[in-house]
Amino acid sequence: MLAAFTFNTAENLPIGLLELISESLRVSVPAVGLLVTGYGVTVAVASVPLAHVMRAVPRRHVLTGLLAALVVSSLMAALATSYWLLLVARLLTALGQALFWAVMGPVAVGLFAPEVRGRVVGALSVAGSLALVLGVPAGTWLGRQSGWPVPVALPAVPGLISLVTIAVLLPTSRPEKEPTAYGTSPHARRFWTVLAGGTLSATGAFAGYTYIVKFLGDVSGFSSSAVSALLVAFGVACLAGASITGAILDRFPQSALTTAVATQAVGMLGLYAAGTRPVGAVVFLVLMGGALGPVFMTTQNAMLHCAPGRTDIALAANSGAYNAGIAAGAALGALILPLTGVRGTFLAGGLLTFGACAVLRGGRASAPP
Repeated sequence: MLAAFTFNTAENLPIGLLELISESLRVSVPAVGLLVTGYGVTVAVASVPLAHVMRAVPRRHVLTGLLAALVVSSLMAALATSYWLLLVARLLTALGQALFWAVMGPVAVGLFAPEVRGRVVGALSVAGSLALVLGVPAGTWLGRQSGWPVPVALPAVPGLISLVTIAVLLPTSRPEKEPTAYGTSPHARRFWTVLAGGTLSATGAFAGYTYIVKFLGDVSGFSSSAVSALLVAFGVACLAGASITGAILDRFPQSALTTAVATQAVGMLGLYAAGTRPVGAVVFLVLMGGALGPVFMTTQNAMLHCAPGRTDIALAANSGAYNAGIAAGAALGALILPLTGVRGTFLAGGLLTFGACAVLRGGRASAPP
């Protein structure tokens, strides 16, 4: 859980530091936004190949190696004196995260009985959601007080703690012998439906969320201190959504996924329509936050059930596809931003998320019992 929190914090920190990095390295805000794109592209491209190459390596060795990459890359990013050095450090972190979610899920979930594994997925997702509650807002505030390199370096500390803990305590076992090595209800059509729906949802979410700080300041008119508080509120909503969804995930796995995606669509389209009014912006920001964490959680849980082969490969595919959506969304937002302004990024994101909901509903209707 600590490692999940740390990876998610490192991944999303640039979102709260866009303008600070832009001014410090003398590059445009859209160019800094592409740090999110490059991260997502790396995870998308590397997830399945890395999972395949490392499929026979004991999970303890894999996780310690991934956390070592996180520690080193965080320090590299903090010491970067140019945009390109920062980009290289971000790509190293992304290579670690490309495999992390695929390996972590089966290892943790395999320790529990099948009927409560949804709760375990929920607990891990809650830890990841804490990055939006604590990690990104704290990093945004700290960056404004002391400069962006300080918060960028901090993930090295919990990353090192996680590395030592896992290296000492996690048993060494053959991956193919673990209880969750294979899906409980293999279903290829369901696998591809969830993959497509999750990717579209991620694309829509990050077309707008990458530029949420700019939206809240320029469109909704909030001050810098208020924006920091709203990022905390967004993270709290994400945490609450993940907690509630985790509690019901074992009973309603398919409905939970569709509901989360539909809620995200309502939140984003609501921000576009009512985001110029502070009250409307807060309401729909909370709705979007309440859905963002559960979407990835529910797709990961679905992969543990419907994976047509090894669950680590299926989870890697899901993580890769989701991050491809993140990259595509950030790139789409960068294209839309100078053309329509930041409001247009939320309109496009909301429409894409609505499309994801249609894909999931259609796939569910056409799948056999």
